[in-house]
Amino acid sequence: MDQAKIGKFIGKIRKEKDLKQAELAEKLGVTSKTVSRWETGKYMPDLSLFTDISQILGVTINELLQGERLIKNNMIYISLQKIQHFLVEI
Repeated sequence: MDQAKIGKFIGKIRKEKDLKQAELAEKLGVTSKTVSRWETGKYMPDLSLFTDISQILGVTINELLQGERLIKNNMIYISLQKIQHFLVEI
C-alpha cells in the first residue's frame, strides 16, 4: 500500500464530493487534522475506517487501497480490447 497515493486519492475524491476536511472528519469521528495528515501522506487511515471512508466517498475499498479508480481503468482496458478486436476483424 502506498500511503501517499492513498492520501492523495482521499483528498481528490473528497474535493470532487465538495466535502471539506472538517466535514469528512466529523462523519468519521476523527479530527480535521487527522484527515489532513492522511491526505498529505503522513498517516494512513486506520483499517477500521476504510469501510466508512469508502461509503462516504463513493469508492470501493479496493480503490482506496490502490489509491485510484479501478472501474475507470478497467473500462479503458476493455475499450482497448474491443478496439483491438475490431481492428483484427478488418
